[in-house]
Amino acid sequence: MRERDGPATERRRRRRPRLPPPGWRRTVALRRAAAGLLAVLAVAFLAAPGVAPAGTPVLVAARDLGPGVALGPADVAVRTLPPDLVPLGALGEPAVVAGRQVVGGVRAGEPLTDVRLLGPVAAVAAAGVPDAAGVPVRLADAGVAALLTPGTRVDLVAAGGTGSEGLGASRAPPEAGEPAVLAPGAVVLAVLPAPQRTAGAAPVVVVALPAELAARVATVSLREEVTVTLR
Repeated sequence: MRERDGPATERRRRRRPRLPPPGWRRTVALRRAAAGLLAVLAVAFLAAPGVAPAGTPVLVAARDLGPGVALGPADVAVRTLPPDLVPLGALGEPAVVAGRQVVGGVRAGEPLTDVRLLGPVAAVAAAGVPDAAGVPVRLADAGVAALLTPGTRVDLVAAGGTGSEGLGASRAPPEAGEPAVLAPGAVVLAVLPAPQRTAGAAPVVVVALPAELAARVATVSLREEVTVTLR
């Protein structure tokens, strides 16, 4: 005899779980398989040899470099940096810096930029004028050159008194033999060691000056001794 439907029977019917629609289990399985495959591919990509991370190749110092060092292959290395960490003027090709001399000391791992190498860019940055140039001067006294470091501000002085030319009518010319200021406020870019073949020669000091003063200093330093006063 069939049991009549009552409240208890109705509640049992409501508690029965509803079966998922056709294909649901297959969809879930496919999604899980796809997620697992993507995870495996990501791990394999990161672990694969020769895969470089995204970034910008930048030259860095491979070791600590002293002022005036001429760069060679053992002095630089290429590192990949995130684009937002690449400094302005960063260099990326070893051939661009081969043989060039650094301005000041450089720490191992420090990125090399255009203002860290002797040249027009470094001269403009040091002197603060767009037409600045670097002028090499061999000082009369090697002991004075030993006191100078990159960034030192000096006045270049000619011992023969010819440096007053072009300083203006308000400046009285010095007496014969008196020292005269060739160029005030020059900035030292580098102090280069004396060549080994020249016994007893003083180091060469490279200073940054505006173009007009740079030409004058270069001319006078060829015919008479030059020294500096420190500011």
